Amino acid sequence: MTASAAAAPQRRGTELPEPVRVAELAALLGAELQGDGQQPVRRLAPLASADAESITFATGPRYAAQLAQSTAACVIIPPALQEAASHRPARLVTADPYACYARLTQWWAVQLRPRVQAGVHPSASVAEGVRLGEGVCIGAQAVVEAGAVIGAGAQIGPLCHVGAGVEVGEHTRLAPQVVLMPGTRVGARCLLHSGVVVGADGFGFAPGAEGWVKIEQLGGVWIGDDVEIGANTCIDRGALDDTVIDSGVKLDNLIQIAHNVQIGAHTAMAGCAAVAGSTRIGSRCTIGGAANIVGHLTIADGVHVSAASLVMSSLTRPGHYTGVYPLEEHADWERNAATLRRLHGLRERLRNLEKKTRP
Repeated sequence: MTASAAAAPQRRGTELPEPVRVAELAALLGAELQGDGQQPVRRLAPLASADAESITFATGPRYAAQLAQSTAACVIIPPALQEAASHRPARLVTADPYACYARLTQWWAVQLRPRVQAGVHPSASVAEGVRLGEGVCIGAQAVVEAGAVIGAGAQIGPLCHVGAGVEVGEHTRLAPQVVLMPGTRVGARCLLHSGVVVGADGFGFAPGAEGWVKIEQLGGVWIGDDVEIGANTCIDRGALDDTVIDSGVKLDNLIQIAHNVQIGAHTAMAGCAAVAGSTRIGSRCTIGGAANIVGHLTIADGVHVSAASLVMSSLTRPGHYTGVYPLEEHADWERNAATLRRLHGLRERLRNLEKKTRP
């Protein structure tokens, strides 16, 4: 580290304008308060760097030693860590500290996020006949085309494009430079990050005598409520029926969802995953980063696909699947992978045995 870097001030990106009392957070989160409820905190910090003005969290026994050395003002902990945290001024005890921490970050973000003023920026282009709900904010140089419907409290960021007839649900937020093509419907309380494109043409071409003949994509995209879509992710419109992203789905950055894919409620997919056309993925699945799923498959509810796996056939039973070739249940893959690592040694042992047994 250079001298200038070492001298740089510590970032305070999570610092509140004014401290908050721990008792207020306990009531907000539904956690059991132990210790001083009047203890003020103003920063949300990792356990390793939390100081006397910070609130932090620990999820299990492996953090006990670190917790014992922490100088945090308040810690969110499970019951098993009460003794390790007893020296801290305040403790919030809960059965699921990670979920409690997640809810706290949501409240914290609202306190730090700049207040958005409702209204249409003078440089935005909003066509006649667009229906704007109460409290809508449309940012600079955004375009909203004819027939679009924007629900109450929705935010359309700068440079966004909302196509003709598109529906955006209440309190949904579009970050700058999101594109929603005609035929798209986005539900309530969704968050679409910058660079998301919803409703571009699916990849459809028929081979012809003189080259590829484009198949026009005539369907749309239906997105449910409480969906989050990461930066630069693309969701293609359906060929005839709609592409469907059900409520509660979470998609990471740089994901490709092809035409007519259906993703069930509360499924989560990590970055750079890709799903080919007409595949149906069940609810509460997880798809690891850079995993690929070929087209026209069915994935059952509760399936978990490891990162960088290649799914080439339907998965009809819930479970954890890993591999490129062949894809198999995770436990089987682990056993086979362990055998493969020993294969060279086993081969040498077999050769030695053959030499000893030759006449």
